[in-house]
Amino acid sequence: MSRKRWVQVALGTMGAEYLRLVFKTTRVTIDPPDGYARIDAHLPVIIAMWHGQHFMGPFMQRPGDRGKVLISRHRDAELNAIAAERLGIETIRGSGDNGAEFIRKGGLGAFRQMLDALADNYSVALTADVPKVSRIAGLGIVMLARESGRPIFPVALTTNRRYVLDNWDKTTINLPFSRGAAVCGEPVWVPPDATDQTLEDCRRQVEDNLNAATARAYAIADNRGGDAKRG
Repeated sequence: MSRKRWVQVALGTMGAEYLRLVFKTTRVTIDPPDGYARIDAHLPVIIAMWHGQHFMGPFMQRPGDRGKVLISRHRDAELNAIAAERLGIETIRGSGDNGAEFIRKGGLGAFRQMLDALADNYSVALTADVPKVSRIAGLGIVMLARESGRPIFPVALTTNRRYVLDNWDKTTINLPFSRGAAVCGEPVWVPPDATDQTLEDCRRQVEDNLNAATARAYAIADNRGGDAKRG
């Protein structure tokens, strides 16, 4: 990936406009139909998504919603940050990790920024799985819930027309003129006095609920039994 800023800005801008085209030509089903109301009842919230499945996320933010998204500081993620900002989404830079790389990757500073954002009534969106460990929720997101007192809502977004890359997170490129689905799963609350075992139990619950939401999103988008109202 080029390090030149003008190249990154150009590619990030093109990516944002491509995603805008996809969204404008996609008929999206919201499931359950009162998904927004469920989230609104507990604002601010922590939105959990899987890596590689999050590109349509900015379009789920409604006018007036207060939200920020966590994006890695790695240069390969710079395009994501530029695209998100182009689409009107505020960003927090940093990423999680299972080991000592947490601090080097800006995880500690980003964790504090997310706590500050939630305290300031901003919802925060982030991927539940840490880099290179696909579809396994990390402890970071449940620690954020414990420290902030805010619930984790698993959210899955997909389209029936898509191209899936053969990489670690199975990055999904959504295609225009699709049938889409945005699914809000069951929330997970983490108690403020959660022990290590409770954190692990909550981590597994986030993982299970996000997998269930993802399966539901694919079923609706692929017309395999989805019957929710369309948005």
